[in-house]
Amino acid sequence: QEQVAESGGGWVQPGGSLRLSCVASGSIFSSTAMGWYRQAPGKQRELVAAITPGGTTKFLDSVKGRFTVSRDVAKNTVYLEMNSLKTEDTAIYYCNGGAHYNGGPYYTPGRFWGQGTQVTVSS
Repeated sequence: QEQVAESGGGWVQPGGSLRLSCVASGSIFSSTAMGWYRQAPGKQRELVAAITPGGTTKFLDSVKGRFTVSRDVAKNTVYLEMNSLKTEDTAIYYCNGGAHYNGGPYYTPGRFWGQGTQVTVSS
């Protein structure tokens, strides 16, 4: 069964760090782009970061320089490393798989979504 599943959320103080992980089934991981989305209360879901099988990445402007995205081929896992976290990063973070991204300005999510993991940044 093709699926993605994320983990690693939690509570952290402003300025702290968290790493999210997303395990994907082999067919999703090896051939499609993987993305991280987030949704804060009362706001639309937005793309935070994405990475293609070839390593092309895309980031939300507000997280550039603070977040990194990477892939571990041996583990079929995509990571979102979040540093210098701010209160405005508080949201439910979702892993997404199955996208096809060519490196341009537009990214369309794939059809595979994880259940979401809560990230709370507060003092």
